[in-house]
Amino acid sequence: MDQTAPTGAPKPRINPTWVAFLAMAFVIVGLAGLFASYAVPLPLERAVAREQALDAALAAAHGADPAAALEALRPQLGDSAAALLPPGGDMDARIAAERVAMRAHLLAEAAAVAGRTRFLLAVVTLMAAVFGVAVLHMARRG
Repeated sequence: MDQTAPTGAPKPRINPTWVAFLAMAFVIVGLAGLFASYAVPLPLERAVAREQALDAALAAAHGADPAAALEALRPQLGDSAAALLPPGGDMDARIAAERVAMRAHLLAEAAAVAGRTRFLLAVVTLMAAVFGVAVLHMARRG
């Protein structure tokens, strides 16, 4: 078979193995993005759940047995439980203050997760690009 193009220059050979390796470089970047998409919404989901727990704590503080009701909410309150238990004083003000503190904490956590996710995607993308370039250079030689 003639391996030359009409101009007389040799036709470049495309090795399917190298194409598959290069495709995998892009797949790795896509998978990293897919995995990151699960981590990014976690602080928001935690904030919504904590808001619901604080709403329940506010209702419990005005109930018949606030101590028992708030103790039952301890797992849902998470870190906020330490600020609210034992009940006493102006519970409305304590819960409002805890909402502010919780939001600030979870906003900082969201920023940290976003920063780590961006760094991860940048590193994986760079590694995949370097890998792709290396594969193309090897394919041209072989």
